[in-house]
Amino acid sequence: MTQGNGRLELWGGVECTVNRVGDQFIRQLERNAHWERIDDLDRFASLGIRAIRYPVLWEQIAPFGLASADWSWPDERLARLRELDVTPIVGLVHHGSGPIDTSLVDPEFPSKLAAYARAVAERYPWVAYWTPVNEPLTTARFSGLYGLWYPHGRDEATFRECLFNECRGVVLAMRAIREVNPSARLVQTDDLGKTYSTPVLEYQAYFNNELRWLAWDLLCGRVDQSHYLWAWLTDRCGATPEEILWFRDNACPPDIVGVNHYITSERFLDDDVEDYPDHHRGGNGRHRYADVEAARVLAQPTGGIGPLLAECWARYALPIAVTEAHIDARREDQLRWLAEIWRGCEDARASGIDVRAVTVWGMLGLYDWNCLLTEVRDYYESGAFDVRSGTPRPTAVAHLMRDLARGDVPAHPVLSGSGWWKRDDRFFTPPRAVPGLQFPPRPVTGEAHAPILVTGATGTLGRAFARICAERDLNCRVLSRGEMDIADPASIERAIDLHQPWAIINTAGYVRVDDAERDAERCFRENTLGPANLAAACARHALPLVTFSSDLVFDGESDSPYVETDAPRPLNVYGESKARAEALVLDRHPDSLVVRTSSFFGPWDQHNFVSIALRALRSGEPFFAAQDMTVSPTYVPDLVHACLDLLIDRESGIWHLTNDGEITWADLARRAAALSQVDASALQACGNQHATLPARRPRYSALGSRRAFPMPTLDDALARYVQQATRH
Repeated sequence: MTQGNGRLELWGGVECTVNRVGDQFIRQLERNAHWERIDDLDRFASLGIRAIRYPVLWEQIAPFGLASADWSWPDERLARLRELDVTPIVGLVHHGSGPIDTSLVDPEFPSKLAAYARAVAERYPWVAYWTPVNEPLTTARFSGLYGLWYPHGRDEATFRECLFNECRGVVLAMRAIREVNPSARLVQTDDLGKTYSTPVLEYQAYFNNELRWLAWDLLCGRVDQSHYLWAWLTDRCGATPEEILWFRDNACPPDIVGVNHYITSERFLDDDVEDYPDHHRGGNGRHRYADVEAARVLAQPTGGIGPLLAECWARYALPIAVTEAHIDARREDQLRWLAEIWRGCEDARASGIDVRAVTVWGMLGLYDWNCLLTEVRDYYESGAFDVRSGTPRPTAVAHLMRDLARGDVPAHPVLSGSGWWKRDDRFFTPPRAVPGLQFPPRPVTGEAHAPILVTGATGTLGRAFARICAERDLNCRVLSRGEMDIADPASIERAIDLHQPWAIINTAGYVRVDDAERDAERCFRENTLGPANLAAACARHALPLVTFSSDLVFDGESDSPYVETDAPRPLNVYGESKARAEALVLDRHPDSLVVRTSSFFGPWDQHNFVSIALRALRSGEPFFAAQDMTVSPTYVPDLVHACLDLLIDRESGIWHLTNDGEITWADLARRAAALSQVDASALQACGNQHATLPARRPRYSALGSRRAFPMPTLDDALARYVQQATRH
């Protein structure tokens, strides 16, 4: 680890919170399965990280007391980190409140934590960096003031109990650790956001901005009668002078101030509450106001991490590390966020601020932080790895981490776009321009870059890619056949020379399944020859290629969903054209991404099955649908988003992407009608459809996946389709 010189380091972290939902303990290490996979450590080390925030959590190692502590897990893991030459920053309590026999409001919490810390230090005396309690201020707010986490307090007194117990626990834990290892260093983390406001609420914003320093101020011994919060702590929180001054007399300043940075941590207070939903409205007894993410409201984006680092340095003059950097966003915005933080830290170092590192948090992703761990929703945000298949899959974040660790300038083409926090579509209310509130520009993450070329300008998928690339600020050019005929190698070369793309997505093709039986030559030209030509050209130019195949490559004799490794056995010309294309594309360009999908429906195309069925049923016309053909319907927006993420992740090979679920055509019409509150009595379910159409169809063509890039469920997709259709 650097000592104030050298270049900015890359660190990593594993989301490891143990939280209580009711009487149930929820363990992130079990949900992301890192508890069972020691080889994750090799994956992390391969990214070039120098240090890792790593859990040896009190409630997991010694849930029933030190006498029965099970050290086998940290013994194995910390030893492997030493072998890999990755420095552990050992965490003991992470948003939890310790084992079942204590809590954040237990007067013995600090001494019990210190006893555990001593035991850990005695077992691993070589460990030099420690975080006894992660984010004490944030945890005290959520547990003691907002009622979100155990013990669910909602008053200043409970907040003070939680915070003082945590900070006293840090002091006593570090004292115990340093009796074992005098050179042990404290990396004290907390969230460092900032609050902005309208002029009426400047007093509340000032209070909030002073409060965010309180845990660090206590540990640094800075809180006495002259401190801004002294009166609040004594009058409103019930703290005695002796409790507060104990920290002054037992100061334990961090060796490194750990700044955790999230887009949602910068807040805006608005006394004009009419434009905001109820859940954003509140008050302080003096004024009613909305408390919202600044990025969603302020007309000008805030200055990002740089000004916050400058404030921290001015206040403490202690070394700083960004100890959590993560965002729940589309893949390109995850890259933009990390690159922006890295640039901001480099700029801060250039200005003389001692910034040591940036930590990519949640390298295995996070579960249920979208509801602040208050429910078990199974909502997953991927990180450097996506763990949903059981085997962690490196994402584009992992590739960017390797670049940063090597000292390379971040260069992924998507970095040329703006993150959502800078785009004009970020607002959920008319943007606020506050007089006198000005910000420096946020760091630029990339130069203008080449586009993605998308073939099939007039098709459903081509139009959807154009729309969604625009939403995600991905430079995209959608080409018609006149601009690039994929069956003509010379036309492909001209288009590549003209546009200089960084990737090609092929949505062109022959889609009339029944007509293909009598128009086989044209079908094979567009569906087989064209993709094969594109693959050859992309291989020559080292370009990623995404192309699409179909469930109709299978014969329907299976009784369970087809997976990527199942052998194609098409029943018709169209399926044969797609099966041949798959083989030719991967032979000519093995790095291509071939996506098998099925049965499109979407909000921007009125000619798909769901839209046609609902129109007919609304009018009371008879609608015929097969009851004996089972498919995996695919919501087009979900498909496009997934393909873009996989493209950015540099994935290749055959992938099955459909919304999770299988259904007959007739039941699909019924379900869509029910969600749309449309009378389905005119629906007529038919049998033997798969054998009577001009092109034979498989009776069963549901797609499953062993690649495990889960898409939303069919019910979820249909509900969003109905909402979108209602708006239009």
